[in-house]
Amino acid sequence: MYRLTADHRPSVVVATMLTLAGSALGLAQPLVAQRIVDAHGHGPVPWPLLLALAVLFLTEAATGSVGRFVLERMGEGIVRGLRHGLVARLLRLEMKEYDRHRSGDLISRVTTDTTLLREVVSQALVDLVTGALAAVGAVVLMALIDPLLLLLIAATVSLAALIVASLLKGIRAASERLQNAIGAIAADLERALGALPMVRVHRAEEREGQRIGVRVESAYGAGVRTAKLASVMSPAVELAVQGSFLIVLVIGGLRVSGQANSLGDLVAFLLYASYLVMPLSSVFRAVGLIQRGMGAYRRIEQVLSLPAEPSRPLTASAGVRTSTAPTGTGRPPALALRDVGFGYDPHRPVLRGVSLTVPRQRQVALVGRSGAGKSTIFALVARFYEPDTGTLLFDGQPAGELSRGECRARIAVVDQNTHVVHGSLRDNLTYAVPDADESEIRRVVELAQLEDVVRRLPGGLSGVLGERGGTLSAGERQRIALARALLARPALLLLDEPTSHLDAVNEAALTTVMRDVSAECALLVIAHRLSTVRHADRIVVLSGGRAVASGRHEELLAESPVYRTLAAGQMPQPAGTPPITTDAGRFRRQ
Repeated sequence: MYRLTADHRPSVVVATMLTLAGSALGLAQPLVAQRIVDAHGHGPVPWPLLLALAVLFLTEAATGSVGRFVLERMGEGIVRGLRHGLVARLLRLEMKEYDRHRSGDLISRVTTDTTLLREVVSQALVDLVTGALAAVGAVVLMALIDPLLLLLIAATVSLAALIVASLLKGIRAASERLQNAIGAIAADLERALGALPMVRVHRAEEREGQRIGVRVESAYGAGVRTAKLASVMSPAVELAVQGSFLIVLVIGGLRVSGQANSLGDLVAFLLYASYLVMPLSSVFRAVGLIQRGMGAYRRIEQVLSLPAEPSRPLTASAGVRTSTAPTGTGRPPALALRDVGFGYDPHRPVLRGVSLTVPRQRQVALVGRSGAGKSTIFALVARFYEPDTGTLLFDGQPAGELSRGECRARIAVVDQNTHVVHGSLRDNLTYAVPDADESEIRRVVELAQLEDVVRRLPGGLSGVLGERGGTLSAGERQRIALARALLARPALLLLDEPTSHLDAVNEAALTTVMRDVSAECALLVIAHRLSTVRHADRIVVLSGGRAVASGRHEELLAESPVYRTLAAGQMPQPAGTPPITTDAGRFRRQ
């Protein structure tokens, strides 16, 4: 709690002063009540004292109300800061962390865990501060009135405190299990809803419901465990409250009848007992709530401790660009890989010493079987991961001398999993360039051949797309992603299977667009359809994580067995011609 309030110390000071003032006003009331009782026993009703008591009561209520508001506002501010910090951290985590954690569980830490923590900070902290301050003042004044009664009350409260303390560790553990189970529910539900068409087609609703049901049962068990411990704690608190009042009434009444104390002393002490016991019961409950909140806070701290992408270059720049093979204009290429090696698992490399160059205003294609490392190269170029060995160079400058933001400002990506966010078509097109003007938007709409989509949508560019673009075809989503990338006017455009969801007509149109775009920027294209890249300026063939050949389409057909095998699988076979099978070094025509 001390760390959580580090940035809110002025509010804590103001609230504490107001609470102290309110407590002082409250503690003065029993003394005035004592004088009223004693004075009325010897004469008429002391109206000035009654008026003073009313003023004290109203002033205490106003002061306490303001102090409580300041504390609760501080609690909301703490949770707001945590949520901002969590969102910023989640958006900037190293990509490998998303491979290790489930997105639904990470989201639940921003929503569910912070909501529980808000209750802790805005309620438990208030009760803890106000209850503790009121209790201290009450103890001092009770000691002055009747030390014996105070000792008896202290014994009752101490017994309740021991019971509560023995339960706190279990409450924290049960609460953390509950929050983990809730996070697992969110993760499994996100998993099912994210693949809902697959779930429906395979009639897996019941299986997914059972899977999530297991998480629900786990949350139920943890919740019951927490409730069980809290139910044991409640009678302990009641023992402290009711037992203390009974002791004061019985023992205090006997002492008044024995002339040890006056009736005014008993009234004052009884009032102070309420100032002590009631706040202490709030403190006990607050401590229990804090223990439940600490389970949520631990989960929040786990996210905040995950490594984020560095905002600065990994290495210091020497101030001189590294020279690479120049293009025809004498300028370094847009991208170069030099002997790059990488593996998601250090013991299982995906790339083994890959070298390639993407000149400016040229089109370079990556081809190879699935798993050859093509998409991994894109992930490295986008700086989602760092190579284990070798160097990436952007415009002749090592990537390590540039921040990830500087590298990404040079590129745009259209990947296989086209991303369409909930919002209007305009929002999706201008995602990378929010302030793009209408002429630029029209240019990319025409380039990506989205005119039909614009005409069909109610509202045109302002038409709202469904969640994940569910109202669009796969080809339309891909063309939206292409238009979004072109609007950014990148120096290097990465296209991962750009024709995978296009028909033959649109594929031919996209091939023309790619030739036009290559006049503005460099293109690096992944394709399984060789018809898409056969006119590329250079084709790099990947096999087993290595670049085994490079050249133009005709050259590779003549010189590369791997490329010939890829090409043979896509060659149309004349009717009546049997498949041609050769030895291992040759290829099969199908």
